[in-house]
Amino acid sequence: MLDEHGRRWRDRPAVLEMESGRRFDYAAFAGRVRRLAGWMESVGLKQGDRVVWLGQNAPCVLELLVAAGRLGAVLAILNWRQSEDELRFVLHDLDPQIIVWQPDSLPDSLRAEWKDRSCVWLCQDSLDSTCDYESAIAGAPEAAAVAMPSDAAQLLLYTAAFSGRPAAAILTRQALVLQAIQYAALRGWNNRTTYLSATPLFHVATLLDCLATFVVGGHNLFVRHADPAAMCAIIAAEKVSDTFILPPTMEKILELDASARNGLGSLRSMPYKPEWNALVTIDDSLWGKRPYGYGQTETMGYATFSALGDPGKGGMGRPSPLVRMAILDEEGGELPDGEVGEIGMKGWTVSPGYWRRPEINVQRYTADGWRRTNDLGRRESDGTLSFIGPKGRLIKSAAENIYPAEVERCIAQIDGVAEVAVIGTPDPVWMQSVRAIVVPKPGATIDEAAVIDHCRKAIASYKKPRSVVFADTLPRTGAAIDYAALDRLYEGGGYPAG
Repeated sequence: MLDEHGRRWRDRPAVLEMESGRRFDYAAFAGRVRRLAGWMESVGLKQGDRVVWLGQNAPCVLELLVAAGRLGAVLAILNWRQSEDELRFVLHDLDPQIIVWQPDSLPDSLRAEWKDRSCVWLCQDSLDSTCDYESAIAGAPEAAAVAMPSDAAQLLLYTAAFSGRPAAAILTRQALVLQAIQYAALRGWNNRTTYLSATPLFHVATLLDCLATFVVGGHNLFVRHADPAAMCAIIAAEKVSDTFILPPTMEKILELDASARNGLGSLRSMPYKPEWNALVTIDDSLWGKRPYGYGQTETMGYATFSALGDPGKGGMGRPSPLVRMAILDEEGGELPDGEVGEIGMKGWTVSPGYWRRPEINVQRYTADGWRRTNDLGRRESDGTLSFIGPKGRLIKSAAENIYPAEVERCIAQIDGVAEVAVIGTPDPVWMQSVRAIVVPKPGATIDEAAVIDHCRKAIASYKKPRSVVFADTLPRTGAAIDYAALDRLYEGGGYPAG
């Protein structure tokens, strides 16, 4: 695909890095990727090896993904918001051969720990055209593509820590390409699409948008961080047609002076408030009329789409033609339509498992290949899916998934904590906020600020509790904590199940 894009769309714009202003057409972009693969090959990268990207949005994310795949290697895109302890765990888990990083994305102490490892470090700095990354590309020969099966791994994305520690979903070459083609068709995207990656590319939603734009020969724009005013300026200057934008950001844009939000007419958006609709072009694609569906990182974004077929009974739409869906009982058997069970998926865009997690793979995959999603659903009589809710607890803060088990594990490490439970409370802006209920040990003194500060330092900041309540005991049903009772006692609610 890379080589064909370079021939077919030689002079069309491929990528633009907003911080540096550097632009590359498809011919130049293809050459950069081939030389990056050549450099990787020269430092010993082989099939199955891991390459890590640790930094914010930049065109090199797309370059690294395609270059690593050209050699049969795998790219892991890490969450730069993670704490030092989380990054330490992930790097140890991956044991990468190459780490490409941006300044300020990695603690000096952590890099010092890795100085004796047989790992190649490459610094990418968008504001330095002579940085190590650019020098490597400039001085390398072009590498030929290695023939690989379509179900070979090409991408590792760490999911939220549902087991207490992050686990990397393995995504295959066919999952990336086929999902991007299907998704672009539903969005109505083509070579005239100009997409702005303004939200983190370690999220599958933004990454899928970026890949879909690339697959159809569109123009990908990358910005490390953009406040609402900066986003408006980029959209107006570059005639951006699409971006991933959530209601909180829409609200902040609406709060800007009228002069700062002029020029948004090129942006296609789903309907929102009348004052927002007046600024943008309402998306009339299949996706714009019936957006979203059901999916996970492990299904490369979406496994069902609301836009497929006629509207039906189930709010999550119909299964993608790239997957099979079943509703499973506790033993993994298929349930009939109308019954609630665990949503199961298998197919071309479904992850074959988690990196180095055999114990989780046994739990999450049946003997006949169904991926257990850990979500409850019901297939309606018309074939559509109704989403019931997570089998286990999940807190949703805007686009972020937060698993209580991870936050509880963090708080339990504080001296003086006897027990802890975490719930989600309704939040009018972010959907939910994290609330911790802490039982101190006898005689211990713990305050709310100390708990929040500990979490801010130990895990990603968005996972920290917004509030902490202290209690004498936690309600239980038998030996298990009664989370439903905690919700009633401490104003929990607003979970993604609705």
